[in-house]
Amino acid sequence: MATPPAKEFFIQGITHDGRTFRPSDWAERLAGVMCQFRPGGAVPGSHLNYSPWCVPTVIGGVKCVVVHIDLREAEPMAWDFVMNFARDNDLQVAEACLVPEDKPARR
Repeated sequence: MATPPAKEFFIQGITHDGRTFRPSDWAERLAGVMCQFRPGGAVPGSHLNYSPWCVPTVIGGVKCVVVHIDLREAEPMAWDFVMNFARDNDLQVAEACLVPEDKPARR
């Protein structure tokens, strides 16, 4: 069975030579700039939360920004902006998909 293509790219806060990227709030800043790009377009108040297409997170103790492939289809220039940010800052990018954590069963 063929593996379906990943729908998300992880921009990791680690450079290709293994250094932690600074400033420490880079992921929140990048995602904040991208908050207007969302399904259905910007709406009043959309600047108050992150776009589902560009979300900051921490994975394995490393700050990351998860960028959904739908951003590329809806806003190619916004997609280019985040990918160029990663390239210009020598950040590692991985194509993958974020799997939600299992919640423990209630007893």
